[in-house]
Amino acid sequence: MIAETMAGIALVKASVDGIKKAITTCNDIGDIAKYIDGMFEGEQQIQKKRSKAQKDPFAVNTIAEETINAKLAQEHMQDMKNLINMRFGAGVWEGIIAERAKRIQEAKEAEKQARIAKRKKHDAFIHNIEVGSIVVGVCTALIAALVFLIMWV
Repeated sequence: MIAETMAGIALVKASVDGIKKAITTCNDIGDIAKYIDGMFEGEQQIQKKRSKAQKDPFAVNTIAEETINAKLAQEHMQDMKNLINMRFGAGVWEGIIAERAKRIQEAKEAEKQARIAKRKKHDAFIHNIEVGSIVVGVCTALIAALVFLIMWV
């Protein structure tokens, strides 16, 4: 678990270093987009590991490290906010955050809609099986009744 947390903070640090190196020479935000994505991914990894550890009350040995790594990630994010806003203008970072949140929400909604569609398809399939079973049962009963009538006549 410590190695996974270190991967998260290492990814954040590497992304921050990449942004700091490229910020003065980049012409548009696309030139540093991969670093921003890496920074968000590293920060997300840190948060996931931290929330997993909080579920285990006996993981006291890593709580300090995870808390510090989360704080370092927040500090790096603040530094990047300042650098990007200074380079590209006020509000650019907030725009990035808003667009990211919008896309995450859209992805969640699309996933929810896909689950609903899958559930409806499954329900329709079950309904078709039920109807088919009833039809087969009725047909079997009719055939049995005909055979019974033929044998008695």
